Amino acid sequence: MLEKLFKLRANGTNAKTEIIAGIITFLTMSYILVVNPNILGETGMDKPALFTATALATILGTLFMALFANLPIAQAPGMGLNSFFAFSVVLGLGYSWQMALTAVFIEGIIFIVLTLFNVRELIVKTIPQTIKEAIPVGIGLFITLIGLKNAGIVVADKNTFVSLGDMGDPHVWVALIGLIFTAVLYIKNVYGSFFIGIGTATIFAVFFGLVHFPEGGIFSLPPDISPILFKFDFEHIFSLNMLIVVFTFLFVNLFDTIGTLLGVASKAGLIDKNGNFPQIKRALFADALGTTVGAFVGTSTVTSYVESASGVAAGGRTGLTSVSTAVMFAIALFLAPLFLMVPAAATAPALIIVGLFMTSSVVNINFGDMSESVPAFLTMVLMPFTFSIAHGIVFGMITYVILKSLIGKFKHISITMWIIFVLLLLKLVLEGSHVLR
Repeated sequence: MLEKLFKLRANGTNAKTEIIAGIITFLTMSYILVVNPNILGETGMDKPALFTATALATILGTLFMALFANLPIAQAPGMGLNSFFAFSVVLGLGYSWQMALTAVFIEGIIFIVLTLFNVRELIVKTIPQTIKEAIPVGIGLFITLIGLKNAGIVVADKNTFVSLGDMGDPHVWVALIGLIFTAVLYIKNVYGSFFIGIGTATIFAVFFGLVHFPEGGIFSLPPDISPILFKFDFEHIFSLNMLIVVFTFLFVNLFDTIGTLLGVASKAGLIDKNGNFPQIKRALFADALGTTVGAFVGTSTVTSYVESASGVAAGGRTGLTSVSTAVMFAIALFLAPLFLMVPAAATAPALIIVGLFMTSSVVNINFGDMSESVPAFLTMVLMPFTFSIAHGIVFGMITYVILKSLIGKFKHISITMWIIFVLLLLKLVLEGSHVLR
């Protein structure tokens, strides 16, 4: 049954590898169960209910990706989009969280329509090859930064922006020990090296006193979701600010999702020789459904997660990896205290090594042609420097169109690219005019 549903042999994998890969993806992104309720809770939403909503949205979105697209990519409420939801729309503009959920719901419906009419797929195919090659590199740097930050190796600094963390911090040593141990296992081709590495790092974290054992036991029933379930407010649906909010959700989610899908699919060997991704339409449809259902259960925009690359690096190639991840999140609903014992420092080594793997496509970029290399370079560096996959793609696309135009290579720019260029500039102008502040 699994073979028929997920085509394991055709993708050069097996059930055991896929399940382990799914568990690793879960471990590297399980932090969302804690972070998302904390961020959205600032709006006045019920935090216990948000825990359940976050888990349910992640489970359903990831299952959509598994069953509709057969991809090893997990979905969950997106970081950055949840901050926009809470701090810009609700706390900034003063709208209710119910109105913000309505905007997310509208965004999901629009994405479903755009996907059915192949508009989103057309945008993906329009992205220049040099940008497609740069996306996984930028995501690799982005993932590495997340891992280094989670480990405390890289910290914020008001004078130099970032600096080396406190080397006396036990989190740093847990991550470094886990990094070295995982790398050695991988070099020796030990099966499940990422999973073993995370487990080993967690054991070291226990000795450093970084693991907090649950006092009330490891089992608990999921919190009641009714305070935020189906809570929509259509009163401001035709207002200018609603239009701007939906527009921003649309663009950030569109390019964040496209970047993640192309980056992870590239590392999974799912991109063909022409740089196309055959499963993109189904993947985008799964993403649109995830966002719509996420709004129903009471959370911000659901999107594909870049941490899925950790499962791909561990051998995940099909939707069975995503099913495994979804099952882990379902278990987490009842065993949240146990799963949340794993500290971020213990999962950091997996992210750092995955970052290394994803930068390999940099060799495919033509650095001898500045009109190709400058957009690619901006795509790569702006992802970690702005902490946003979407920003990297936006500036890369805009720069590509401008440079190709100025040197007279108009044949490299399609009509669709010109439309995207104008819309991206409009987005930047709206943000620069402080309309949302």
